[in-house]
Amino acid sequence: MGKVILQDWMTLDAVVQAPGDPEEDTSGGFRHGGWSLPYFEETAMSWTVENLNGAAAFLLGRRTYELFAAHWPNASEEERPLSGPLNSKPKYVASGTLSEPLGWQNSTLLNGDASEAVRELKAETDGYLLVIGSAQLARTLIQSDLVDEFRFMIDPLAVGGGKRLFPEDGEMRRVELVDGQITGSGAILATYVPASS
Repeated sequence: MGKVILQDWMTLDAVVQAPGDPEEDTSGGFRHGGWSLPYFEETAMSWTVENLNGAAAFLLGRRTYELFAAHWPNASEEERPLSGPLNSKPKYVASGTLSEPLGWQNSTLLNGDASEAVRELKAETDGYLLVIGSAQLARTLIQSDLVDEFRFMIDPLAVGGGKRLFPEDGEMRRVELVDGQITGSGAILATYVPASS
């Protein structure tokens, strides 16, 4: 039985929208894209590479898939520690608009209900399925109690609005901190698991 691990970059006010690029996601008038880049240093890079290399496969939403598929197959030599696992490992994509065949190597479209498809993948997988970004997919998996672990890079800034990771559904979700470190840039790398009680 596999696990679903969610990795995301987050601001102090819990925003996960467009951490990597100013044009990544400007929906809703969001104008702070790329906010995580100043905090992404050696410790954060090592953490990210370790997460990517440890994954059995990746789970991606449509928007993240399209961004990644446009960039990582043509990544620079300096980006090889990230592009290597992203290009070579299986990728499962949740989308109601994409159709197969998907253009990025080793990519498969999840059929039907995303939660049910991921539940089946967990049962068939040894190791962990890593969800990167993909806020809409992540919210769906959180609501379906399918996330076994949360890995966050929490950056020391607030952006005053934007897309948040957790569903605004009135449900209380308790978690336990199982690992954490502070980077040289002041970001926190934190790993949480759902609380047992």
